[in-house]
Amino acid sequence: MRYLIVLRLNEQPQTPPPAELMEAIAKLGEEATGAGVLLDTAGLAPSVQGTRVELAGGRLSVTDGPFAETKELISYALYQVGSKEEAVEWAARFLRLHRDLWAGWEGEADVLRVLGPEDFAAPA
Repeated sequence: MRYLIVLRLNEQPQTPPPAELMEAIAKLGEEATGAGVLLDTAGLAPSVQGTRVELAGGRLSVTDGPFAETKELISYALYQVGSKEEAVEWAARFLRLHRDLWAGWEGEADVLRVLGPEDFAAPA
């Protein structure tokens, strides 16, 4: 099963990420890649550089960022794992690094299952 983990930042930190954190994140990524479960990961530009396309009441609207949400999407990772619990564990490990190595950092990770063709196959 594939899972998309999206990281949200609660507030913009007052300091840049510590080098120790960045090294630990790189090691975690190497571990996940070596285990064959990490398919892709990247940072996301701030919403000020994005656009939202919305359909409501039969009408399309296009709104340039920034968006009103207080939490900013900052990165994603795509995993191929055997269970939701395994995806949650990778997300938790990533957040624990932030807790342990960047005092005061707060955020959250959404763990979302990515549907594949097997989810839409006609029953046999």
